[in-house]
Amino acid sequence: MRTADLFEGRGESAATEPHGESAARLRSIFISDLHLGTQGCQAKALLSFLKSNPSDHLYLVGDIIDGWQLRRRWYWPQEHNDVVQKILRRVRKGCRVIFVPGNHDEFVRHFVDHHFGGVEVVTEAIHTTADGKRLWVVHGDLYDGVIQYAKWLAHLGDTLYEFTLRLNRHLNSLRARLGLPYWSLSQYLKHRVKGAVNFISSFESAVAAEARKRGLDGVVCGHIHRAEMRIIDGTLYCNDGDWVESLTALVEHQDGRLEIVHWPDERVLAQDANSAVLPGKTAASELV
Repeated sequence: MRTADLFEGRGESAATEPHGESAARLRSIFISDLHLGTQGCQAKALLSFLKSNPSDHLYLVGDIIDGWQLRRRWYWPQEHNDVVQKILRRVRKGCRVIFVPGNHDEFVRHFVDHHFGGVEVVTEAIHTTADGKRLWVVHGDLYDGVIQYAKWLAHLGDTLYEFTLRLNRHLNSLRARLGLPYWSLSQYLKHRVKGAVNFISSFESAVAAEARKRGLDGVVCGHIHRAEMRIIDGTLYCNDGDWVESLTALVEHQDGRLEIVHWPDERVLAQDANSAVLPGKTAASELV
């Protein structure tokens, strides 16, 4: 399937039909780092989240399609196509969808200021919440020194990350047979390796500082696959996480309150179903 086909409504599956959306309509949803086109993308959980949460605005904050991986090996199952078609259906239902490309889908940056199936492509955006907060929406890779000055190292890191995810699947298959819960090797390494922790901290401070420099109240970004919402030197920093492991989104309620939502992992649901213990639908962070 050609890349253009993904945005033109081709190959739509009945699997994308809604199965009863929640009554509480959100004002805005921010998601990033879906990495469609990779085996790590949790498309089934993402579809469940989108079907259950209608919104007035949907921001796609970069790394939606993983062009890096697709250039190495084509991988595009029907569930990934269903995600694209679900997004296009939201546009047809009146939702404003804004796509801010990241480094993995940097090819889309050639189409800035164009519309694809009603999806607006922009380099960055300013979102004003219902209670007046002005937020800078950007993927964040431009504030990652590795991406900017040692791209070969970023590609190497991406390959190692994919290897870690594959290893993690085998480890958790074994843990499931032993009756143990799902465990993320990559998240463990990120939090334990001092260099990774320092990089994350520097990245968060850099994007918050840029938002402050622009006279804005805060920033919404992705890129580092770590959902977070906190104040950094008086500036609101929001990272909406990813849909490979953390399965998180930043949402804005109709009154302007912001919340990080953790969606149940279909892998965990399947594992917990064997023990007849099902998790709750969402686990939310503190509200802002």
